[in-house]
Amino acid sequence: MASRLLWASRAASYLRISVFHRGFASVVKDLKYLDSHEWVKVEGNSATVGITDHAQDHLGDVVYVELPEVGAPVSHGSSFGAVESVKATSDINSPVSGKVVEVNEELNNSPGLINSSPYDKGWIIKVEVSNSGELNSLMDADKYTKFCEEEDGSH
Repeated sequence: MASRLLWASRAASYLRISVFHRGFASVVKDLKYLDSHEWVKVEGNSATVGITDHAQDHLGDVVYVELPEVGAPVSHGSSFGAVESVKATSDINSPVSGKVVEVNEELNNSPGLINSSPYDKGWIIKVEVSNSGELNSLMDADKYTKFCEEEDGSH
């Protein structure tokens, strides 16, 4: 596990991404987070969505990802797919509303990318954002870190 964190730190440094370490999971500073543990990176009106390191850590080894169709509408806070792991199946919710413009087809053959690279190669969908105002309701890295600590403390 320590080597994974070291690798993540080196990768983040190389990519010039700030990473906060929270126990065994990392939180990327420049992303926004939903309370159901999805992240979103917005560039213009394009958003990349995935599940957080915290979520994949709690799920365990991901064995299947249910992906939506390109062109499908997604709504802020609503389910658009599912992640199946050795422990459980969990819905994936969209942090933003819009239309799916791309899905990560690599996950069909390598669902474990969500475990090994949740913020990079393990992204799930790309969305054309229809309401950028929804981003204001999402958590930043500091709030998400605190949220995770409180959630873990209550279990």
